[in-house]
Parts: sequence; structure tokens; C-alpha cells
Amino acid sequence: MSSALSTHTNNGSRDLPTQLPPNAGRAATGIAIVLMAQLMLVLDVAVMNVALPRIDTDLGFGPASLSWVLNAYTLAFGGLLLLGGRLGDVRGRLRLFEIGLTVFTLFSLLGGLAQTPTQLVIARALQGAGAAMAAPSVLALLTTSAPDEAARNRALALFGAVSSAGATIGLLVGGAVTDIGSWRWTLFINVPIGIAVLLLARRFVTETPRRPGRFDLVGAVTATLGAVAIVWSLIGAPEHGWLSVRTIGGLVIGLALLAVLGRTELRHPHPLIQPHLVRNRRRVAALVTMALVIGANLSMFFLVVQYDERVLGLGPLATGVAFLPFSLAVFGMSRITPWLISRMGPRAMIMIGSAALVVAYLWISQINASDTYFGAVFGPVLIAGLATGFIFMPITTTVLGGVEPEHAGSASGLLQTTQQLGSAVGVAAIVSIYASDAVPGQFIPGLEPAFLTSAGFSLAAFLVAATALRDRRTPPAEPAVDELEPELAEAA
Repeated sequence: MSSALSTHTNNGSRDLPTQLPPNAGRAATGIAIVLMAQLMLVLDVAVMNVALPRIDTDLGFGPASLSWVLNAYTLAFGGLLLLGGRLGDVRGRLRLFEIGLTVFTLFSLLGGLAQTPTQLVIARALQGAGAAMAAPSVLALLTTSAPDEAARNRALALFGAVSSAGATIGLLVGGAVTDIGSWRWTLFINVPIGIAVLLLARRFVTETPRRPGRFDLVGAVTATLGAVAIVWSLIGAPEHGWLSVRTIGGLVIGLALLAVLGRTELRHPHPLIQPHLVRNRRRVAALVTMALVIGANLSMFFLVVQYDERVLGLGPLATGVAFLPFSLAVFGMSRITPWLISRMGPRAMIMIGSAALVVAYLWISQINASDTYFGAVFGPVLIAGLATGFIFMPITTTVLGGVEPEHAGSASGLLQTTQQLGSAVGVAAIVSIYASDAVPGQFIPGLEPAFLTSAGFSLAAFLVAATALRDRRTPPAEPAVDELEPELAEAA
């Protein structure tokens, strides 16, 4: 299915239209509005990351409970994405986008006003629930808002750039507002942006048709609880151990719920996840590649941020600035990936980008306490940004290629659920491996095996793309006898 999209893109992008479609201006504005919301959703974790020490001091979190400021958002976001995608298909994607963004904006305000740890964690969880309702509709609204194939490819490239660079932008914005004002502004800044998007969305973004049908309640419950159980187990694995009862029990429960989900989806007339979405070999391979790339990149943010602050002595704002090469590289690549994909194809781009990530993480794995930012950090961060920008659009195009309009929300939810699970796996694996070689009071020990793990994730992404994304060439089938009879009769 996705190969059909690639073929169409190849043919359509060589002869660019000489005149813009009549609704091009409105469509471009609508795409910009939706991308602004996407940026707000994806940078929310990073924007809070640099503020955690101030939050701990102000509200009195304990050392273990402080992680729930981030984890509550991740759990709700990752666990409810599939449900949000299906609700958008059934109820209308613009409508659910607006509802989700309203919930996200409201609890951003209430989280900024929180006076106790419990209040903040609950607000963060409900922020994640709102993001899960809004995020799956973003891709669907982007593809339906684009007036032609070229505009659709540009929108997908910008979506990849925004999604990839959101964490770096979040570090920069979070560092600035925390240094200048208070950690509370890391939440308050969502409010005016959310209100502006809500006021403009209905004017410039067209609602998609509703797809009436019975709602798959069992699928919704098992998908949500299964994803939550897996993400919860993986997030807690570094603290409690990979072989602990908590980790193994949570993973077993999550996998059992997903097995029930699979059985339900095969039998339900209106399934939460269309079975054909995960029967496509190329789509599944692209999803796996996305999870591996996201998991690899988590070390870049989790560990390099701490290296910049603890070893190089940079403050929160300076740390955000130090990640600008990553963001600028991603945005720069987004300008040329629509042109490249029509000439190289998704598979070649994903393989090249994954190989570049391997190089970046092998390089940074040699970092030590005497290195400087430009000597050891700048180069790997820049390469990782270029590689990520090179990969993101081809993966997104492959996942969404050939998906029927009525299932676009479900496919988008599946893609973003994979990203969240990839993030959870990446954090859990990298932190566990780092901790196994860590020395109390020192930060450098443990970095090498952790970054080598990220290189391993990237190598695995390369191998998946090289093998599973290859087009299967099959000889044309011989026509059946009954198909030949009319021609034979005519010839006679």
C-alpha cells in the first residue's frame, strides 16, 4: 500500500503545478495552525525537564516521586493515543482535535497553579489525556488540508521536523522561562498558544467526514490499559529492576491485554485498529524503525543534557542553546526531504539516516570529562539532527501510505503510540545500562555503554529498513483460462 504512495509521489512531484490551487492560502494557514498545536504537544515533556529541580524545591517532591511530573504525562499520552485516533475517525477529527486541545490547555493552566505535588501530577496526567485526543487528528488534518500531493509532502516533512525538534525547542524555552521567571511558566506558556489555535482552527481547517459505526469498547479498554501497563513497567524498570515482580508482572499484564485486543480486532465489525493496518509488512517495518530511532535519540536528550549541565557547567538556558544544532539540522532537512523522497525513495533515505545515527552515537560514546562542547558534543548532535530529519518523513509517509481516509486517524494514533512506546523503551534501556556502570559522585562512567546502546538501536533500524522495507518483485501472474476464453473466441 505504501509503495503506491511512493510511486504516486514520484510521478507527481517531477512536474510541479504552474498555478496554485484556489484554496492554497487557506490550506497553508490551516496547516500552520495544526503544526503549532503539534509543536506544543511534543515539546511539553522537554519544557518541564529543565524545570524539575525548581519544581522539587517549590513543591517538595521526594527523589522518586519527582519523576511522575514527566511520567504522568507520558503514561496518559501513550496509553490513550489509539483511543483518541479511533474517536477522531468516528466523531470528526477537527472536533476531537478541539476537545483534546481544550483539555490540554485547561490543565496546563491548572498545573501552573498547583500548590501540592498531587495537584501537579493529576494536572499532568490530564494534560496527557488531552494530548492523546488531539495528536492523532494532527496528521489526518494535515493530509486532508493539503490541496495537492506536493503540499501534502511538504506538510508531512514539516510535521517530522516539528516532532523531531520539539524536544530541543522545549529545552530552550523551558530553560529561558525557568531562568527568567518561574517553573510555572513552563505550563502557562501553553495557555495563550492553545487559545489562539482554538480560535483559528475552525476558520482555517476543514472538518473531516464522520464515519458512523459501532464503537469498539473492548478494543478501547484493552488497548488503553495494555499500553499504560507496558509504558508504566518500562518507565519503572530502571528504578525497580528489569527482573523485578513489578516490571515483569506489568509487562505480562500489558501483553495479555494486547493479545485480547488482537483477538477482539479480528472479530469486531468496527475495530479500534483495522487489522489490515498491521498486516502490511512495510508499514509494520516502518513502525518498528520509528520506535528504534526514537529510542536511540532519547539518550541524546537524557544524557547529553546532564553532561552539559553537570560536566560543562552550563545553565538551563545555555543547555537549550547547545541543542540548537539538532533542531536547526532537522528543520533544514525538512526543506529538502520532499524533493529527495521522490528521487531516492523512503527505504534508501531511512537506511542512510540510520547509518548516520550509528556514526553519531559511536562518536559521542567516547566522551570524557576533559572534552569541550565543540570537541565532543557539537558534531554528534549535528549529525543526529541531520539524520533524524532525513528519516522522519520517509517513515511517516510509509506508515500512512495507502491508508483509507476513514482510517487515517487510527493509523496516525498507531504511529504516535509507537513513538511513545519507543520513548519508554529507550529511556528504560539507556538508564538501566548507564546505571549498571555508574560510579557514585561521578557522571562520566556509564556513558559509553549507554551511547553504544543507542548505536545498537540505530543499527537495528538500519537492518529493519534494509530487509523488511525492500519491495518484493513478483513476476506477473499468468492469466487464468476463463479470462482468456473471450479473447480466444474473438480471435477464432
